[in-house]
Amino acid sequence: MANLTVNLCGVTLKNPVIPASGTFGFGREFDEIYDISVLGGVSTKGLTLEPRAGNPVPRIAERQGVILNAVGLQNPGVDEFLKNDLAWLKSKTRVVANVAGKTLEDYEGICAKLDGLVDFVELNISCPNVKSGGMAFGIRPESILEVTKAAKRNLKKTPLMVKLSPNVESIATNARAAQEGGADCISLINTLTGMAIDIERRRPIIANNTGGVSGAGVKPIAVRMVYEAAQAVEIPIVGMGGITCAEDAIEFMMAGATAVQVGTANFTDTLACPKIIEGLNDWCDRHGVKNVSELKGTLKLNGR
Repeated sequence: MANLTVNLCGVTLKNPVIPASGTFGFGREFDEIYDISVLGGVSTKGLTLEPRAGNPVPRIAERQGVILNAVGLQNPGVDEFLKNDLAWLKSKTRVVANVAGKTLEDYEGICAKLDGLVDFVELNISCPNVKSGGMAFGIRPESILEVTKAAKRNLKKTPLMVKLSPNVESIATNARAAQEGGADCISLINTLTGMAIDIERRRPIIANNTGGVSGAGVKPIAVRMVYEAAQAVEIPIVGMGGITCAEDAIEFMMAGATAVQVGTANFTDTLACPKIIEGLNDWCDRHGVKNVSELKGTLKLNGR
């Protein structure tokens, strides 16, 4: 049996597989299907300072190889999470608290509440900044630097993971901005922006008109961006985007990721994550890999 443990910012994960935010709730429903303590960790549903009802329905549209979602960060608020879910989830696995806000003060406040209580805080910076006319924090490197610094000032005990948007000019530049701002690691990619049209109604299917695109169809883009980010920064990377099997996870690790997050696959197969963990072990055994961490950054480009 291969050693699947990985070290992420000084935190030991029993394996590199983490369900992605927004696809796993707070883990309770999936724990009724399998014991989620087998996971390397869980990235929680996106949390905000105050409860959020989310966007109007319909919020989800399926297309070949992908889904579009515009759920709008529906969540009970960080205080309810701390009261009702954190202790239970911590008893199961590592906790990656995914957080979002509309202002720098939102990010500062929620990070202060979570510091020392969770294993990681994952900054969702794809949210519109209400003080900049709605442009997401994660678009420009200057705003990434600013919001990362603000979050880091309020995290004295908990590592900061910054989740990068793919809807940018240069993922490498933005990765460097997160590192400069004090991020302990980065995760990528968040969803791409897309649209699906009901051609009978001649209207977008999603009430919000556009949504975040995820699923197997985005994987080549995500792998490329993880590779580019890995060449640009020295901090660890958590890769995600279209992972459906162990072989997909291995691609991300070879491109430079220390760990991976699995999102949309949880919708189509509730056992996706444990299957990927088992598949990682099988692949490592077949290829004589004793420690899964040995795969990190082993990609060899053609012509070099």
